[in-house]
Amino acid sequence: MPDTTQNRMPGLLGKLGKMTSIRDTELLEQSLLRTLGPLLGVLDTSLYRTDDGQNMIRVINYHRSKVVDNDGMSRMVERVEEVNNLAGLPAEVIALTDSVRLLGKPCTRKVEGDFMVAYPLLGDGEVCGFFVFQRDHEVSAVEDSMIRGVLEVFSNYYALLDLSLRDRLTGLHNRQALESSFDRIWRALSRPDLVNGQNGGRRSAPSNRYWLAMIDIDHFKRINDHFGHMVGDEMLLLVARLMSHTFRSSDLLYRYGGEEFVAIISADTAEIAKNVFERVRMAIEAYYFPRVEKLTVSIGFCQASPEVLPVEVLSRADRSLYRAKQDGRNRVYAYHDLVERGIFTEPSFEEAEFF
Repeated sequence: MPDTTQNRMPGLLGKLGKMTSIRDTELLEQSLLRTLGPLLGVLDTSLYRTDDGQNMIRVINYHRSKVVDNDGMSRMVERVEEVNNLAGLPAEVIALTDSVRLLGKPCTRKVEGDFMVAYPLLGDGEVCGFFVFQRDHEVSAVEDSMIRGVLEVFSNYYALLDLSLRDRLTGLHNRQALESSFDRIWRALSRPDLVNGQNGGRRSAPSNRYWLAMIDIDHFKRINDHFGHMVGDEMLLLVARLMSHTFRSSDLLYRYGGEEFVAIISADTAEIAKNVFERVRMAIEAYYFPRVEKLTVSIGFCQASPEVLPVEVLSRADRSLYRAKQDGRNRVYAYHDLVERGIFTEPSFEEAEFF
């Protein structure tokens, strides 16, 4: 093994140690890019994530640059950008990652004199994403072995971490994962120039707004009392699967606890958001459930705003849900509509609820 690669090993082992001490999947993804970029001698690396249908849903770009301070000292500055709107994905990236998915192995493509390289990211034996970088020379055999090893450690640890963030019954993300999503979404809301953008993460069109909904199965206690908890668990699982299939691949869905779920979606307007939630409500209403036959859900939702704390947004959606149940259940209520109708009073920051 060349001395240059031997010199990398202590640093690599240290980085892997730090990577496996992380307890957040998003930070773990960033750590992967921070680990491999310097080891490969490149300033830019990217992680592309796909859904179960092999559609690109998210990109994390990592960039390093040298900055010279006023005193003449130079230092490396890092920047991480997450992109959710992939309409402007470069054609060469699409072609390269398609080849990786079809062949199930790393592929290289010549781009303007450089080599663009993509490695598959595996989960449960399936390709669930791609590690991509570009430089002026190809990957050596030693580097290839190093990249494969780091990606294997990452994938195995990510699977364990992801399992701890999922509800055992439904397979949906749990309340702990919801709190992590709050951190990421509120950071994105506070930096609209880097949300849902194109051309290196810069916004070329107004970014989508986020909406949070509380979803509750109507009269669920009656199901448990009449049919027993095993049937109740079956209903929870079926409702979770129905919602997963009805929501869009970019939407986030969590089991909040008991018969309550939380969904976070992006939509340009409140009307579009309500249509998304109405589609979910109608899908459940139209489904024939074994033994129980019919189930409905009530939904309350609110816009997520960087000026309002996540706990208050959750509280507003919950209040809207409770009002929907008061008014007869099986309906979707928007917090802003209830404020406009005078049913709710818009709270000041001093009135925000904390729990």
